[in-house]
Amino acid sequence: MKTFPMKPTRSALSAATLMTVATLLCNPAVGREKPASENDLIPPATPLVACDPYFSIWSPGDKLTDVETTHWTGKKHPLTSLVRIDGQAFRVMGASPAIVPALAQKSLTVLPTSSTYTFEGAGISLTLTFTTPALPDDMAILSRPVTYLTYDFLATDGREHEVSVFFGAGAELVVNTPDQIVTWSGDEIPGLTAVKMGSTAQRVLSSKGDDHRIDWGYAYLCTPDKASAAIGFDRPENLAATFAGNGMLVGQVASAARADQAGAGIELKPLKVGTKPVSTWMMIAYDDLYSIQYNHKNLRPFWRKDGWEAKDLLAASAKEYKSLMKRCAAFDAQLMADMKQIGGEQYAKITALAYRQCFAAGKFVADENGQPLQFSKENHSNGCIATSDVFYPMAPQFLLFGPTLAKSFLAPFMEYAKSDRWKFPFAPHDLGTYPIANGQVYGGGEKTEENQMPVEESGNILLLMGAIAQMEGNADYAGLYWSCLEQWAGYLKKEGFDPANQLCTDDFSGHLAHNVNLSAKAICGLGAFATLCEMRGEKEKAASYRATAKEYAQRWVKEAKDGDHYRLAFDRPGTWSQKYNLVWDKILGLGLFPAEVYRAEMDFYLKTQNIYGLALDNRADYTKLDWILWTATLTGDRKDFQSLTTPIFRFLNETPDRSPMTDWYQTKTAMKVGFTARPVVGGVFLKALYDKPLWKKYAAQDVTKAKGWAPMPEYYPPVIKPLVLSAADSDNTEWSYSLSKPADDWFKPEFDDSQWQRGPAGFGTRGTPNAKVRTEWKTDDIWLRRTVVLPDRIPVTIGITAHHDEDIEVHVNGILAATVVGFSVDYEIIPLTAAGKCAFKPGRNVIAVRCRQSGGGQYIDVAISDIQPGKK
Repeated sequence: MKTFPMKPTRSALSAATLMTVATLLCNPAVGREKPASENDLIPPATPLVACDPYFSIWSPGDKLTDVETTHWTGKKHPLTSLVRIDGQAFRVMGASPAIVPALAQKSLTVLPTSSTYTFEGAGISLTLTFTTPALPDDMAILSRPVTYLTYDFLATDGREHEVSVFFGAGAELVVNTPDQIVTWSGDEIPGLTAVKMGSTAQRVLSSKGDDHRIDWGYAYLCTPDKASAAIGFDRPENLAATFAGNGMLVGQVASAARADQAGAGIELKPLKVGTKPVSTWMMIAYDDLYSIQYNHKNLRPFWRKDGWEAKDLLAASAKEYKSLMKRCAAFDAQLMADMKQIGGEQYAKITALAYRQCFAAGKFVADENGQPLQFSKENHSNGCIATSDVFYPMAPQFLLFGPTLAKSFLAPFMEYAKSDRWKFPFAPHDLGTYPIANGQVYGGGEKTEENQMPVEESGNILLLMGAIAQMEGNADYAGLYWSCLEQWAGYLKKEGFDPANQLCTDDFSGHLAHNVNLSAKAICGLGAFATLCEMRGEKEKAASYRATAKEYAQRWVKEAKDGDHYRLAFDRPGTWSQKYNLVWDKILGLGLFPAEVYRAEMDFYLKTQNIYGLALDNRADYTKLDWILWTATLTGDRKDFQSLTTPIFRFLNETPDRSPMTDWYQTKTAMKVGFTARPVVGGVFLKALYDKPLWKKYAAQDVTKAKGWAPMPEYYPPVIKPLVLSAADSDNTEWSYSLSKPADDWFKPEFDDSQWQRGPAGFGTRGTPNAKVRTEWKTDDIWLRRTVVLPDRIPVTIGITAHHDEDIEVHVNGILAATVVGFSVDYEIIPLTAAGKCAFKPGRNVIAVRCRQSGGGQYIDVAISDIQPGKK
């Protein structure tokens, strides 16, 4: 596997290992139970709360009571629930408090919008359902960060029982690291009992990165007043222990504490449970205030577009509980029936497990016209936002459910691509690092063509535009960005048939010249562009591009042939690869490749695949789950499809890695290689796009019917005048530095750093994009100190700029002035705290910096500047 000396990179082996270890440490009971039948699915992790990349909580065990619940990254996000039956308490969620016995779990069912557990014991049965109303036809509902917990009880012994419920959540839900300080309180919402938690710092959109959790906004636990008995604030396991001992929850115990020492809970009023079903429910929600920064403008979540606050969200969600439960049940039943009809029961269950994961790996926000924008996140691959070769495999789930969803992720990407900022003749890769969408960061960002994916990304967009045009019956949407599409089609015509030594979406396998599958994407992309031209009435151009696509396809068949299959690369006999990009030939009706190509490839795959699936190509035994499910559709034969999907189903049941569905795993061992909880699993719905009546049925249900998206927000770069030069500006920027942990007072002005090493900035590893390395730094951490002299008149616009990879903290004269989580690929303005801004003084100032990195390239350089606002 190729690991590039840059950041970001998708070479995630070390991260995957760390995540697996973290999950094992938090959840010792990770053994796999054997399913009762061949069509039963016990997920490696079950979605409980699945709303967006930050509000995403999973149970990584066979039983809900085996393990603590976690964020998708594997970090602890504890949810705890107990029921008390005739005075005896039982655990039904979470592994603690361990002294409380677990009610016996009988079953688990995962459907597109819900996960349902059943329990039995002490004379009752309990059905506990987590419902996230991710209804794709209605963006106003789909975008809500709310999950319902419904407790349905029934007596099994013919007697009446008194049953009450406790539910609690740890304050880790509202911070990135458990040592951060949180606060909590009750909240007054008419008709509802609500408690909320949030960080005290509330650094809104001040951090970015992959293995990162939110530390702004507020989590809410909420239930109708008529159902509420008490609220409490403490660790959820402590509140649960109080509940188990028949004690009362405590409403307020402190004003602030570390997150790992805090939490909140709600006790519900007792119910009389007999032979007729009895139900009670509550909600867990998260208001992140602002969700995405797009070209330096902070955007609200879509559900806030009409001025809603958290109280409005919770009140509406409570009022609509019954109707939403009915809508979700009907949607789940219909979608599962349709997926079973086209692909079988195992396939339907794979799509159900993928459904919420796909939506929860992105965020819906409102643009300046109130229209929906969707920003996907590269969970556990590099943290990029709105990545073309991530939303390309994700797209089938969005395309299936209508134009609003399909355009929501393309709109911000295309606005950036058509702007003056994007200088290259091919499509971009990404818009930044989640949740900051201020411009491409991959492969050196906007400055260099090195390590870009020109054929990959250009082909992706042309194919997706072709799919939208087919769905709508016109090319109007493509017409909004026609100059870009023309340019990218021209690039593919010139460079696409026999790609140079470049990356494709499977960049973890490294650069590859003459990539046959990438060539297939270019050819289909040219065919899609010809169709778009035809729809626009550009007959001559359509004919020209269609002729080119057909000529290239004929050459492809001849030049890629390798006996009974087709090669990995044109110049490499004896090789093979999955040709998943060919799917668009049939879906878009391009008619480019003969049927014998698909038959030959499928026959080769069927005799080549391993116990857990078909490898990506001959170079390694690992595979991509999404690509197998694309490859499985090539012949249109039901038997072929199920022959390739059954090993995936086996993998999900048998993998030892207890994390949300990975898309990158070993086909012989079922071990995860990397990538967790990514949106690309939406690609499992691709088979539905072959069924035109089915696609039309779901796409027609779009009630949002979004249109009139706003242009990309205007941004005028600030004017930066250096007061203390960076390495990029001077060869004489020298610091004292330490590569081993210094004393705790290392940042104070009086600290003696005379024994530290000295060297010129910047510090890092050579090959890090846009970095000017003068002093090598290759350890995990570096500590820097420097004395600088500032003028007698310090400008009120003084600030700090830094090129950092990754996390940094900056101290000015002993005051913590700034902290930034994540990396940059060039110099960026570092937000200062109020105290930090006041810490600068005329004359001598001591600047102290710590930088920490975890993988890929690394670099640190810091400058002090006068940062004047930009002007039009």
